[in-house]
Amino acid sequence: MSGQSSEGAEPNLTPILDMVFQLITFFMLVINFKGQSLDQSLQLPVLGSARPLEWKGDKEPLVLNVDSEGQVKVYGKVVSIEAYIISEAKLLKDRLRLTGELKDEGELPVPVILRGDRGVRFHLLNHIIKVCQEQGYRQFELSAMTRAEGK
Repeated sequence: MSGQSSEGAEPNLTPILDMVFQLITFFMLVINFKGQSLDQSLQLPVLGSARPLEWKGDKEPLVLNVDSEGQVKVYGKVVSIEAYIISEAKLLKDRLRLTGELKDEGELPVPVILRGDRGVRFHLLNHIIKVCQEQGYRQFELSAMTRAEGK
Protein backbone atom coordinates (compact mmCIF):
# COMPACT_ATOMS: atom_id res chain seq x y z
CA MET A 1 0.00 0.00 0.00
CA SER A 2 2.85 2.30 -0.56
CA GLY A 3 2.16 5.45 -2.55
CA GLN A 4 -1.19 6.14 -0.90
CA SER A 5 -1.48 8.88 1.64
CA SER A 6 -3.36 8.47 4.86
CA GLU A 7 -5.38 11.61 4.12
CA GLY A 8 -8.79 11.25 2.40
CA ALA A 9 -9.40 12.69 -1.03
CA GLU A 10 -11.51 15.83 -1.21
CA PRO A 11 -14.12 15.96 -3.98
CA ASN A 12 -14.21 18.89 -6.37
CA LEU A 13 -17.64 20.48 -5.82
CA THR A 14 -17.25 23.23 -8.40
CA PRO A 15 -18.95 21.36 -11.31
CA ILE A 16 -21.95 20.29 -9.23
CA LEU A 17 -22.40 23.78 -7.78
CA ASP A 18 -22.21 25.23 -11.29
CA MET A 19 -24.88 22.79 -12.48
CA VAL A 20 -27.18 23.60 -9.51
CA PHE A 21 -26.81 27.32 -10.20
CA GLN A 22 -27.71 26.82 -13.87
CA LEU A 23 -30.79 24.75 -12.94
CA ILE A 24 -31.97 27.40 -10.48
CA THR A 25 -31.51 30.10 -13.11
CA PHE A 26 -33.40 28.03 -15.68
CA PHE A 27 -36.38 27.47 -13.39
CA MET A 28 -36.49 31.12 -12.40
CA LEU A 29 -36.75 32.07 -16.08
CA VAL A 30 -39.44 29.48 -16.81
CA ILE A 31 -41.57 30.58 -13.87
CA ASN A 32 -41.22 34.20 -14.94
CA PHE A 33 -42.47 33.44 -18.48
CA LYS A 34 -45.52 31.59 -17.21
CA GLY A 35 -46.43 34.55 -15.02
CA GLN A 36 -46.14 36.93 -17.97
CA SER A 37 -48.81 35.03 -19.91
CA LEU A 38 -51.43 36.18 -17.39
CA ASP A 39 -52.53 39.80 -17.70
CA GLN A 40 -52.98 40.90 -14.09
CA SER A 41 -54.78 44.13 -15.08
CA LEU A 42 -57.90 42.21 -16.14
CA GLN A 43 -60.93 42.34 -13.87
CA LEU A 44 -62.11 38.74 -14.18
CA PRO A 45 -65.79 37.93 -13.61
CA VAL A 46 -66.67 36.63 -10.16
CA LEU A 47 -68.29 33.19 -9.90
CA GLY A 48 -69.02 31.29 -6.71
CA SER A 49 -68.17 27.99 -8.40
CA ALA A 50 -64.81 29.10 -9.87
CA ARG A 51 -61.94 26.67 -9.26
CA PRO A 52 -58.25 26.64 -10.15
CA LEU A 53 -57.43 25.97 -13.78
CA GLU A 54 -56.41 22.40 -14.48
CA TRP A 55 -55.42 20.67 -17.66
CA LYS A 56 -54.46 17.14 -18.47
CA GLY A 57 -51.50 16.19 -20.55
CA ASP A 58 -48.07 17.62 -21.02
CA LYS A 59 -48.95 20.36 -23.51
CA GLU A 60 -48.80 23.95 -22.30
CA PRO A 61 -52.22 25.64 -22.66
CA LEU A 62 -52.75 28.61 -24.97
CA VAL A 63 -53.60 31.59 -22.74
CA LEU A 64 -55.54 34.46 -24.34
CA ASN A 65 -56.21 37.62 -22.33
CA VAL A 66 -59.13 39.74 -23.59
CA ASP A 67 -59.44 43.24 -22.13
CA SER A 68 -62.66 45.24 -21.77
CA GLU A 69 -62.09 46.86 -25.18
CA GLY A 70 -61.94 43.46 -26.89
CA GLN A 71 -58.20 43.51 -27.57
CA VAL A 72 -56.47 40.14 -27.29
CA LYS A 73 -53.15 40.21 -25.46
CA VAL A 74 -50.57 37.44 -25.38
CA TYR A 75 -47.54 37.96 -23.14
CA GLY A 76 -48.48 41.63 -22.84
CA LYS A 77 -48.66 42.32 -26.58
CA VAL A 78 -51.86 43.06 -28.49
CA VAL A 79 -52.28 40.53 -31.31
CA SER A 80 -54.64 40.01 -34.23
CA ILE A 81 -56.60 36.97 -33.08
CA GLU A 82 -56.99 35.41 -36.52
CA ALA A 83 -53.30 35.72 -37.49
CA TYR A 84 -52.08 34.64 -34.06
CA ILE A 85 -54.30 31.53 -33.81
CA ILE A 86 -53.50 30.44 -37.38
CA SER A 87 -49.77 30.84 -36.67
CA GLU A 88 -49.89 28.99 -33.32
CA ALA A 89 -52.00 26.15 -34.74
CA LYS A 90 -49.61 25.69 -37.68
CA LEU A 91 -46.58 25.59 -35.37
CA LEU A 92 -48.30 23.12 -33.06
CA LYS A 93 -49.42 20.85 -35.91
CA ASP A 94 -45.89 20.84 -37.36
CA ARG A 95 -44.41 19.95 -33.96
CA LEU A 96 -46.98 17.20 -33.37
CA ARG A 97 -46.35 15.73 -36.85
CA LEU A 98 -42.61 15.58 -36.14
CA THR A 99 -43.16 13.73 -32.88
CA GLY A 100 -45.89 11.51 -34.32
CA GLU A 101 -48.47 12.75 -31.80
CA LEU A 102 -50.93 14.24 -34.31
CA LYS A 103 -53.68 11.61 -34.38
CA ASP A 104 -56.54 13.51 -35.95
CA GLU A 105 -55.68 16.25 -38.44
CA GLY A 106 -58.63 18.34 -37.27
CA GLU A 107 -58.13 18.31 -33.49
CA LEU A 108 -55.33 19.84 -31.42
CA PRO A 109 -54.65 18.40 -27.93
CA VAL A 110 -53.96 21.80 -26.34
CA PRO A 111 -56.47 23.62 -24.14
CA VAL A 112 -57.26 27.29 -24.75
CA ILE A 113 -57.69 29.39 -21.61
CA LEU A 114 -59.74 32.54 -22.17
CA ARG A 115 -59.19 35.21 -19.55
CA GLY A 116 -61.85 37.78 -20.38
CA ASP A 117 -62.33 41.03 -18.50
CA ARG A 118 -65.70 41.54 -16.78
CA GLY A 119 -66.57 44.25 -19.30
CA VAL A 120 -65.85 42.25 -22.45
CA ARG A 121 -68.86 41.56 -24.65
CA PHE A 122 -69.82 37.90 -25.06
CA HIS A 123 -69.86 38.09 -28.86
CA LEU A 124 -66.10 38.91 -28.79
CA LEU A 125 -65.35 35.81 -26.71
CA ASN A 126 -67.60 33.78 -28.99
CA HIS A 127 -65.68 35.05 -32.05
CA ILE A 128 -62.36 34.03 -30.47
CA ILE A 129 -63.71 30.56 -29.71
CA LYS A 130 -64.92 30.16 -33.30
CA VAL A 131 -61.52 31.20 -34.70
CA CYS A 132 -59.83 28.67 -32.41
CA GLN A 133 -62.28 25.92 -33.40
CA GLU A 134 -61.64 26.56 -37.10
CA GLN A 135 -57.95 25.80 -36.49
CA GLY A 136 -58.60 22.61 -34.51
CA TYR A 137 -58.69 23.69 -30.87
CA ARG A 138 -61.47 21.84 -29.02
CA GLN A 139 -60.73 22.29 -25.31
CA PHE A 140 -61.69 25.63 -23.76
CA GLU A 141 -61.69 27.03 -20.25
CA LEU A 142 -62.97 30.42 -19.15
CA SER A 143 -61.06 31.98 -16.29
CA ALA A 144 -62.92 33.57 -13.37
CA MET A 145 -62.39 34.48 -9.71
CA THR A 146 -64.19 33.17 -6.65
CA ARG A 147 -66.16 35.57 -4.50
CA ALA A 148 -63.35 35.52 -1.93
CA GLU A 149 -60.74 36.52 -4.56
CA GLY A 150 -62.99 39.25 -5.96
CA LYS A 151 -63.24 41.14 -2.67
